[in-house]
Amino acid sequence: MAERMQVVQASRAGGPEVLEVAERDVPEPGEGELLVELAATGVNFVDVYRRTGTYPVAFPHVPGTEGAGRVAAVGPGVAGFAVGDRVATAEGRETYARFAIVPAAAAAHVPDGVDDETAAALPLQGLTAHYLLTSVHPVEAGTTLLVHAGAGGVGLLLIQLAKARGAIVFTTVGSDAKRDLAQAAGADAVVEYDGFADRVRSLNGGNGVDVVYDGVGATTVDGSLASLRPRGLLALFGAASGPVPPIDPTRLMRGGSLVLTRPTMGDFLQTPEERAWRYRELFGAVTEGRLDVRVGATFVLPDAGEAHRALEGRRTTGKVLLEG
Repeated sequence: MAERMQVVQASRAGGPEVLEVAERDVPEPGEGELLVELAATGVNFVDVYRRTGTYPVAFPHVPGTEGAGRVAAVGPGVAGFAVGDRVATAEGRETYARFAIVPAAAAAHVPDGVDDETAAALPLQGLTAHYLLTSVHPVEAGTTLLVHAGAGGVGLLLIQLAKARGAIVFTTVGSDAKRDLAQAAGADAVVEYDGFADRVRSLNGGNGVDVVYDGVGATTVDGSLASLRPRGLLALFGAASGPVPPIDPTRLMRGGSLVLTRPTMGDFLQTPEERAWRYRELFGAVTEGRLDVRVGATFVLPDAGEAHRALEGRRTTGKVLLEG
C-alpha cells in the first residue's frame, strides 16, 4: 500500500478559504527527478495568483514550487544527488505538502551552515533579486535605483545585494516598522508610497533614478515611470496590488525614451550553468554573512489559508514559510 501524506489543495479558484487539507499518495520520482521530504515550504504571490485563477491552473490544485528538505528517493537517470542530501528549489511541484517532486536539474545542494528555514526562504526571492540586479539591469557602483516594498522578501534582498555592489538605493514602505527593516538592510533613503516619485527625485538631486524594481504593480506603476531618468528602465516583476493596465508605448517616449520590461524567473535560468551561478552567489553571500534572509512569519501546513491572508493583506515582512 502506498504511503500517504498530507497536502493543502484548492478545489476551485477563490479566496484563501478554498485552501483545504487533503490526503494523497506520496509520489514516486520519474526520470531525472527527486522526491524531497520538505522541512519548509515557501509561500509566494505566484501561489496566490494560481489559487485565484489569475494564472490558469487545473483544479484541484496543490500550490507551491519552493521548498527545502532532504532527498527521500532518486529517480532514474539522476546524477549528483543521493538519498539524504539537503536540497532547495524554486522550481518544484506541489510543494504545499510533506513530500514533493523536484526536477534534479532544478535542485540546488544546500551548503553546511545554512539552516532549513533559510534554505527554503532564499530560492525564489533570492533568484529574483539576483537576476534583476545582474541581468535585467546590471547594477554597479553609483547606480541609482528605487525598490518598492523594501521590507518584503525580494525588497530586503535587493537592498542588501544592491548596496554590496555600491548602488544608491531608495525604497518605499508602508509602515514605520517596515521602514526600520529597510533601513537596517542598508537603504539610503526610505519613503512612503504617497508621492514617492517626487520625493525620490528630490532626494536624488532633482533627477530620476536609473532603474525601478517594481513588484507591486497597479498602484505604483505610474509613479515608477515618473521616478525614472531619461532612458531609465522599469522592471515590473510582480503585481502584488493587481495587474497593470495596458501602457501606450508613446508614454515611454514622452517620459524620456524609457524602457519597460516584465521579466520572469524562468527566462533567467535557461542553462544549468546559469542556475548554478545564481545559487552559488546567493548561498555564498549567506554563508559568508553578507546576506541576511529574513523569515517574517511561519505557519503550519494546515494554516496555509492564513498564510495567504497575511501575505495578501501586506501584514508580513521578509519571507513567509509553511512547516510541518
